[in-house]
Amino acid sequence: MDIRSAQLFQHLASSLNFSKTSEQLYVSPPTLTRVIQRLEQELNTELFYRDKRSVKLTPAGHRFQQFVRLWLDEWHQLQIDLQLASAGLSGEIRLFCTVTASYSHLPAILDRFRLMCPKAEIKLTTGDASAAIEKVRLDEADIALAAHPTTLPANMAFRSIAKLPVMMIAPVIPCKVNDLLQKQPIPWQDIPVILPEHGPARSRFDRWLHDTGINPPVVAKVDGHEAMVSMVALGTGIALAADAVVLHSPVRDRVRSLELGYQFEAFDLGVCMLSKRLNEPLIQAFWQVAVAKN
Repeated sequence: MDIRSAQLFQHLASSLNFSKTSEQLYVSPPTLTRVIQRLEQELNTELFYRDKRSVKLTPAGHRFQQFVRLWLDEWHQLQIDLQLASAGLSGEIRLFCTVTASYSHLPAILDRFRLMCPKAEIKLTTGDASAAIEKVRLDEADIALAAHPTTLPANMAFRSIAKLPVMMIAPVIPCKVNDLLQKQPIPWQDIPVILPEHGPARSRFDRWLHDTGINPPVVAKVDGHEAMVSMVALGTGIALAADAVVLHSPVRDRVRSLELGYQFEAFDLGVCMLSKRLNEPLIQAFWQVAVAKN
């Protein structure tokens, strides 16, 4: 067994989805299947129960998962020890954040980090904020800039770097949404809304609906605050978004904040990573730079 085979097995053991592991670890499905088959041949046992609808670890697979986890941890620690012996910190850090965070908060962090670790290489991936924790958990990112989730996994470390106010936004252009909003009283049961698929924004929207007893029509469910702002600008409906996203949106002049008389909990933006990686020199350096002003 080599390091790459161990990493592929470990990811598959967590995702239990061949297609997902193939896509996220940049390996073809046939190659991934061959790797798992070779491991099973080497161990002379099945590691996964698999059929057309599901993938599950066998008892032997669970035991092997524990072994591989420890083995990869040992390998990673060896890399750290050797790095400590070198003249300066180098290597790659895989970062994940939203498009908005990539130009609202990340640049200042990277400016300071590059002064401290000029040899470090940054690999940045952007995407939906609600996916950040999962990216770190599945080892698809070393560090993520993300809003604190409703429930933080026990093996995650999180440190706040900013509070982002949240607002309900509506379109500026004349449209059915604004016609309804101009009525007194406002017929909230008829106002079309755009919901985030999941994550902190969704939990806040659901809490508002619960607290107010409103059950409006849902016209769209969207991943990403940037996309929600764009849909509001088109007159599709109202949506909940962080003010930083609205401020940096190219369509910010086409949306407006609604005064609801309701206080939404601000997003707690921070850096998160697996707790066990806090002792890694390069990761630790980034963490210290990111939270330095807090």
